[in-house]
Amino acid sequence: MDDDALRQEYDALCKEIHFHNYRYHVLDAPLISDAEYDQLMLRLRSLEAQHPEWVTPDSPTQRAGAVAVERFNKVRHPGPVLSLANAFDAADVRAWLERIARLDERVRQCSFVVEPKIDGLTVVLHYHNGQFVQGATRGDGEVGEDITANLRTVRALPLRIPVQADDPQPPRTLVVRGEVFIYSRDFERLNQRLQEAGERTYLNPRNTAAGSLRQLDASITAQRPLTLLTYAVVAVEGGEVPQTQWGLLRYLRALGFPVTDLAAYCADLETAIAACQKLNEQRESLPYEVDGAVIKLDDLQLAAELGFVGKDPRGAMAFKFPAREVTTVLREIGVNVGRTGVLTPYAVLEPVEVGGVVVRQATLHNFDFIAEKDIRVGDRVLLKRAGDVIPYVIGPVLDARTGAEQPFAPPQVCPACGQAVEHLEGEVAWYCVNAACPAQVLRNLEHFVSRGAMDIVGLGEKIVAQLVESGLVGDIADLYTLRKEDLLRLDGFAEKKADNLLSAIEASRERPLERLLYGLGIRGVGEVMAADLARQYGSLDALAATSEADLQQVQGVGPNTAKAIVDWFARAANRNLLEKLRTVGVWPVAQQKPQQGPQPLTGLTFVVTGTLAGFSREQVKDYIQQHGGKVTDSVSKKTDYLVAGEAAGSKLEKARSLGVRVIDEATLRKLAEGK
Repeated sequence: MDDDALRQEYDALCKEIHFHNYRYHVLDAPLISDAEYDQLMLRLRSLEAQHPEWVTPDSPTQRAGAVAVERFNKVRHPGPVLSLANAFDAADVRAWLERIARLDERVRQCSFVVEPKIDGLTVVLHYHNGQFVQGATRGDGEVGEDITANLRTVRALPLRIPVQADDPQPPRTLVVRGEVFIYSRDFERLNQRLQEAGERTYLNPRNTAAGSLRQLDASITAQRPLTLLTYAVVAVEGGEVPQTQWGLLRYLRALGFPVTDLAAYCADLETAIAACQKLNEQRESLPYEVDGAVIKLDDLQLAAELGFVGKDPRGAMAFKFPAREVTTVLREIGVNVGRTGVLTPYAVLEPVEVGGVVVRQATLHNFDFIAEKDIRVGDRVLLKRAGDVIPYVIGPVLDARTGAEQPFAPPQVCPACGQAVEHLEGEVAWYCVNAACPAQVLRNLEHFVSRGAMDIVGLGEKIVAQLVESGLVGDIADLYTLRKEDLLRLDGFAEKKADNLLSAIEASRERPLERLLYGLGIRGVGEVMAADLARQYGSLDALAATSEADLQQVQGVGPNTAKAIVDWFARAANRNLLEKLRTVGVWPVAQQKPQQGPQPLTGLTFVVTGTLAGFSREQVKDYIQQHGGKVTDSVSKKTDYLVAGEAAGSKLEKARSLGVRVIDEATLRKLAEGK
């Protein structure tokens, strides 16, 4: 093939790859597979290797990052790139309109556009004859820094406009304003990847995006999942652009620029205020961080004529949402003890308002998190609260350290009972395995009486708390020594209520061994494993006498769970509890049922979701187990079948995503019958 033909192929290939980048990174609607895209890029690199003189700055191969620079050069913007004045409620927005209406009454008849205020880094993009030639930070609004090489690595940024041949032709010079940011899901994946590699993780998407764009080495920027949305034109020469904000957004999209899908056209100010409030309500479900909404006059000519007040344009206003991230001082690190004995650290903070709520405590996740982030008592920490989620510490503000901060070490004994705590290798959690630990009594009792365990009807959280506070019950065995006269002395108990509760407690003595095993709350022993252990060992005596090695022969029991079971039975306080249960007559032994007929479901694992017409939840479990199958609670790659009834929930979606076969009740019966 001669050079002319190769050049035609090269130009067509560049155009095609730009188009597919646009489909993938801007529209999120790719037309080809990753493998096909890789083949196009491979061919392009091959042609450029043969003809390096053809390579231009807008080639798709030039996104990888240029040679590192020593510093960023200054760039003077062709027009002001300023920030906005803030409004914090609807009254502030109405006051803004009144102020500008005194300058020009036409604003009262104006329509508005509301856009999300993305929490990222403002950039200014220069295009000449449709080619991206320069990109800069906002800086002070008049002068920014040249970060062209870094911006080339952002795949959502078009290196040439228009992206498609039938798009409108751009002006000779076009300068566009946008925001570079990181999607929340990409930020989480980035941190997970860094954590797995043993590298330092980042505190939030905004700081990560800003730091990535200001790397002196663009190849580092290229490794960050940066993206872009555009929303304004700073300057234009040799052409025209729409004079309404709504039309401008459509124009930018038509050229191939990424534009938000969340913008709203509003006929009047009250509609605009409602749009801001709606955006705030949707904040938790948005794919990226926003810290407010921007209300703009749709008439850009009128907005320009209104001018500025100080450095704020009069034609737009930022409607700020309540802060979700603030900094405050970490006064102390406390430790809670959960039902299963897990020790969980929490932060005692200098009180601070975040998300409209005064926060004094926040979660610290676990002790590994504290060590990884090097969080110290006395640190100034970054705190986040999203929606109704419990506030949590993101990490320390290292630049605020004075040297007086104190490192924290996990406790060696339980803060509630003083017993030695346990930390298994390879696990994040630290545990108190003392079943008599006072911090665990309430939660242990609530678990013991729950439906999946001993199913003591009428014994809810309030009554459990009442029994413990009165001193009538100190552990699960004490439930079986309650007398009617004891209950009648409690508030809210009359003859019938007392009789019903005692009858329910008495009925629970007949629960099978697996229910009691699950009710004991041994770490790692859920309903399914409790059933497997009951079938394997037949009694608590046999289980207590077994070894870690023997336990690991039971399907689903790994080394950590085996150790947890052996350690539980080895504790003197737990052995005393078992003796109390034996004394009060709660000592079931598994009934060895002879297997009836064939077992077609042997070796198959099932999960059940939704409502079945012919079975209750317990009945379908028994049915599957009687035919040799195993029933688990959660869907995984090891699940063979999901049995889905009416109103199936998230388990159905997960099964489909993992490729797990979904069947109905009729198909289950056919499988069990060997058909």
